[in-house]
Amino acid sequence: MSDKKEFKALLTQDAKSGKLGRRDFMRFAVAAGMTVSLASGLWTSEVAAATPQKGGKFRVGVHDGNTSDTFDPGTYLSVGMIQLAHAHRSYLTEITPENTLGPDMADSWSASPDAKNWTFELNKNATFHDGRKFTSKDAVASLNHHRGEGSTSAAAALLSAVVDVKAKGDHAIVVELNQGSADLPYFMTDYHLVMCPAKADGSIEWDTMIGAGPYKIVDHRAGISTNLVRHEGWHREGAYFDELELLVLNDPNARQTALITGDVDAITSVDLKTMALMARNKKLVVENVPSGSAITLPMFCDHAPFDNVDVRLALKYAINRDEIVEKIMFGTATVGNDYHVSSGMPYAPTDIPQRSYDPDKAKFHLKKSGVGSIDVNLSAADSILPGAVDMCVLYSEHAKKAGIKINPVREANDGYWSDVWLKKPWTFVKWGARPTPDQMFSLAYKDDAPWNESHWQNKRFNELLLTAKAELDETLRAEQYREMCQIASDDGGTVIPFFANFVYARNKKVAHGPNLAAAWELDGGRGYHRWWFA
Repeated sequence: MSDKKEFKALLTQDAKSGKLGRRDFMRFAVAAGMTVSLASGLWTSEVAAATPQKGGKFRVGVHDGNTSDTFDPGTYLSVGMIQLAHAHRSYLTEITPENTLGPDMADSWSASPDAKNWTFELNKNATFHDGRKFTSKDAVASLNHHRGEGSTSAAAALLSAVVDVKAKGDHAIVVELNQGSADLPYFMTDYHLVMCPAKADGSIEWDTMIGAGPYKIVDHRAGISTNLVRHEGWHREGAYFDELELLVLNDPNARQTALITGDVDAITSVDLKTMALMARNKKLVVENVPSGSAITLPMFCDHAPFDNVDVRLALKYAINRDEIVEKIMFGTATVGNDYHVSSGMPYAPTDIPQRSYDPDKAKFHLKKSGVGSIDVNLSAADSILPGAVDMCVLYSEHAKKAGIKINPVREANDGYWSDVWLKKPWTFVKWGARPTPDQMFSLAYKDDAPWNESHWQNKRFNELLLTAKAELDETLRAEQYREMCQIASDDGGTVIPFFANFVYARNKKVAHGPNLAAAWELDGGRGYHRWWFA
């Protein structure tokens, strides 16, 4: 019996890899004792469904889209634009379905021994949607868009150590740093760092919507919908769908109804309250992908009462993370500990005690703060995460036991990123997963980072950030990140309730490979070119 199972597995594997066509598969299967009907069913269910097929229009219901969204990659904020960016633009590197680093517009990369100089060899076959060849000039301009004193790009902090970006012939670039950075190739996966056509003056064409990604835009209405067709000059495998349609459906009920009724083929976020019901639908598949996507509640540390570290600690002890994961996330998350490094990240510390719900300790820090009482607003919108407002309400109930008053504020879905985040002193935020601690800390916790959402300043933390960035000794680097995590947990201005799984859904006729990237929704935002209709 075991030999027959092993033969069946090997036969199926050879067929999936293309070594056997249907005729040979059927011949070998029947010779091994299978009936014709059994062999035919095996081919249909195991081989044909797992073999990418070209064709069809892939319709996706996307959450968190806004009428204020723009194509300037330095301003990308919303999930809607992040998804669209991965559909119509390309990057130097990518996070693979196995959650490792892989090539995109760059075929390979190498570093000097001190990691201060990185060379990226570019794909010679890559073209933009209008037929122009992608060259080193475009790569240099695309990275420089996020650099310089006048840059307002959110990715400026990631490239702050870059001294120069130079072309090395037509198909290679050299990135020079003022200090070593072992993680630079990972930084190139950041969703802002898309490759765009260069202008004569060294700037980029971002407003034309031209990219070099798997699909090109034929119609776009910000905050409403985008239609795309396959870019026949794309330089990689995949892009199996003929067309894409991304529909902004911020309302969770509308989004899920569209999937159930067949108006869309996939959705980027599932309302967790109805997740179990959707999972019972035989036409649908709910994907539940563990990730490093953090929910953060950043407090402006230069704004009273959050400028008092004991107030911040009181709020960190006043939240019952376990109950929130159970009641709001229905178990699809892992509790946070107020530092932005998930257990799946490299260098994640394992010996920092978990901060538990403790109203008495919250009261202690509240008294120690000397502010008397805490009465604060916490802004949220369900477009950021279904159940975001409910979570804030539950948090407010926890805090009452410590004598703290939290007022949940339901903000408008449209314009949340432009009008609320970084504008109001305490907000609900959902971050995508980042592959390394250095990337996350550089984006949102470094003292001068544009996205330092809590306005937090800590001299020791920033010293360690610079040191760890260039440290090539893995043991020392782990120790440095551990100290940074401890500092962030004890002094930082961010409550981190949990790290959320990416929970999204698709019609069963949509197929994909055995693994899913955990960087963003829909296979790291790359389901548009990795998936197909079975």
